[in-house]
Amino acid sequence: MSKISRKAERIVKKIYYKTIPEKAKVELRLLIKAGHVPNLKSPERFSDKLAWLKLYYRDELMRTCSDKASVREYVKDCGLGDLLNECYGVYDRAEDIDWDALPDQFVLKDTLAGYSNGVRLVYDKKALDIEETKKTLNSWIKHSSYRQTRGLWVYENRKARIIVEKLLISDSKGDLPDYKFFCFNGKVFCLYLMRNYTQNPKEGENAFLDRDFNLLPVSRKDYRRITEIPQKPKNYEKMLEIAEILSKPFPHVRVDLYNIDGKIVFGELTFFTNGGFIPFDPDSFDYEMGKQLVLPERNH
Repeated sequence: MSKISRKAERIVKKIYYKTIPEKAKVELRLLIKAGHVPNLKSPERFSDKLAWLKLYYRDELMRTCSDKASVREYVKDCGLGDLLNECYGVYDRAEDIDWDALPDQFVLKDTLAGYSNGVRLVYDKKALDIEETKKTLNSWIKHSSYRQTRGLWVYENRKARIIVEKLLISDSKGDLPDYKFFCFNGKVFCLYLMRNYTQNPKEGENAFLDRDFNLLPVSRKDYRRITEIPQKPKNYEKMLEIAEILSKPFPHVRVDLYNIDGKIVFGELTFFTNGGFIPFDPDSFDYEMGKQLVLPERNH
């Protein structure tokens, strides 16, 4: 797609999302992604309950924790600051980054974006085209206003920034597995493991496990399924404890943790996985997850 086509597409989407009422926007988005109109009066599916949360529930702490920079203060407040990856700086503009002061390896992240469209891994600074990188980073910031119009209120009135962190090195097996804990009112129900994902998300492998790390007959349709039982981290119980501490204030949150040869590192908190719809295989797991989410009192 040409630059002109991409620009035109962004303009059309921006107008579209700004003119459609919020409820219709949430319903239409789920209809397109999941193939069904959400039941907002008496939701049973996990995806429908997340749609309900988008429309009818607000919590400023959720907004704070959706930002990859400000969530660090929340983690510290929970007494878990030692889990945070080293941060080299947070910047409003790419021009503010002191590139000379950065180490040879680091990672650049959009503070409001997901992994697939707001992360740049730098393995060799000498090989980095800094001017081209600046353009990319500033485009992330520029287009954050569009992201805030897509029914995800946690991003409203927040400006995207660039956070620069230490590049996490793969474990002794050459991978950087990502453990994503689905928590409900401070209790882990299940998790999914992402393998072979960090360097090439399209090659990602996925497995769902219960809280005891038993393999479930569930996966995401958009990733290859892991069919063998993954190796359980030796300090897995500590990971459960951490996930439940961080998730305690919220009706639902996904807590992402890395475990690099026994060293646990905080990843992020996510309230609307994949924008609020996970393509479960089988689809019935959408209902099973929905049973776990007890909706709070409507406050919006």
